[in-house]
Amino acid sequence: MDRREQKKLAAKNEKEMREEIRKKDGVEERPEEAALQNQKEEAAEVYDTFDMRVDRHWSEEKLEEMTERDWRIIREDFNISYKGSRIPRPMRSWVESRLTTELLKAVDKAGYKTPSPIQTVAIPLGLQQRDVIGIAETRSSKTAAFVLPMLTYISRLPPMSEENEAEGPYAVVMAPTRELAQQIEDEASIEEQGFKIRQGCEVVIATPGRLIDCLERRYAVLNQCNYVVLDEADRTIDMGFESQVVGVLDAMPSSNLKPENEDEELDEKRIYRTTYMFSATIPPAMERLARKYLRNPVMVAICTAGKATDLITQHVIMIKDSDKWPRLQKLLNDLGDKTAIVFINTKKSADYLSKNLDKAGYRVTTLHGGKSQEQREISLDGFINKQFNVLVATDVAGRGIDIRDVAHVINYDMPGNIEMYTHRIGRTGRAGKTGTVTTFLTLHDSDVFMILNKCSFKAIVR
Repeated sequence: MDRREQKKLAAKNEKEMREEIRKKDGVEERPEEAALQNQKEEAAEVYDTFDMRVDRHWSEEKLEEMTERDWRIIREDFNISYKGSRIPRPMRSWVESRLTTELLKAVDKAGYKTPSPIQTVAIPLGLQQRDVIGIAETRSSKTAAFVLPMLTYISRLPPMSEENEAEGPYAVVMAPTRELAQQIEDEASIEEQGFKIRQGCEVVIATPGRLIDCLERRYAVLNQCNYVVLDEADRTIDMGFESQVVGVLDAMPSSNLKPENEDEELDEKRIYRTTYMFSATIPPAMERLARKYLRNPVMVAICTAGKATDLITQHVIMIKDSDKWPRLQKLLNDLGDKTAIVFINTKKSADYLSKNLDKAGYRVTTLHGGKSQEQREISLDGFINKQFNVLVATDVAGRGIDIRDVAHVINYDMPGNIEMYTHRIGRTGRAGKTGTVTTFLTLHDSDVFMILNKCSFKAIVR
């Protein structure tokens, strides 16, 4: 009920209440009281058009009737903050996205009912081929935010043929791990249902290390690549891939760099490189990359980087090393048919813990960098399909991998920095569902204990 209806109802209720009181007390209504009541009823009835419009939610407004106040409320509702100039309006729905009919059908088939906050902002920017730095939580549906503008851009280019396929792909997406690269490929395939599959390779999705290796061996070139995405940029840099990322960017033709003049940049007749960088934090190395390779970028932040989601209940348990194993068993016994990820810091410890859990009768699998790609895929698929309900993992799975319905994240070993802690706990509390995080803290973790105090939440310490 909007405020206009509320005012009418309130005036009616007040009138009925006064009449009931007067009838009970045998008191007649005075003329001035009757006049005042009539004024209230008239005010509620006529309630001026401006207030009626203001009282409507922005989702009920026609696009042409949206005011600056409405757009401000959208930004507040979605916790969106901008830094940049000439920023297009957020899209309120997929219908307003300017995507092709084929892509809109693919979006609907993929199950995207309404755009996520990062999608509402990043997609309009991408369709303008603007450089974007996106700061958002790990569960924010970033993939579609860059895949959809990328596919829109590619659809306008000539189909791959014998004449141009030797010049390399039209777009490159770099991700820090093979699992994340594969996940992006899977999601891209969903959205690409709106396109007739073309001959040739239009998009390369790879880790920076593998891509630079292919470039150095002359297996690939990037002569016509004008669309670059660096997903999980902070994690990519943390893993030591900064030099490889620089190598890939330098392998692209310098002629496609955007000019410093923003008016020239927005000339839609010219083709410039579009660069997307998505991250949960902004380390100094990422700032260096942005300053060198992005031109007039728009920085978009959803919520606060590093802030723990309100959907996650976090517990910190002060514990002895010898008590970790029995406490872990107790937590897993309470799972029921739900799933949990147990994070541990080394591959050797992960295998050891997994072996003991298997002996104890738990349905457990492991995921770490010591496994082959095939083994890692089998572990992930088994966990996603509920063949296993416990995944023991090192930080190779700490970010980027979208495993839904994880009820509990257990930090068996405390991570070494706040960024990794944030990305670990981001495996639960996804897609609007609640989750629980339990962190074991021992005397050996005293050096990183202050990490928890830096977080923007209050964990329950036991």
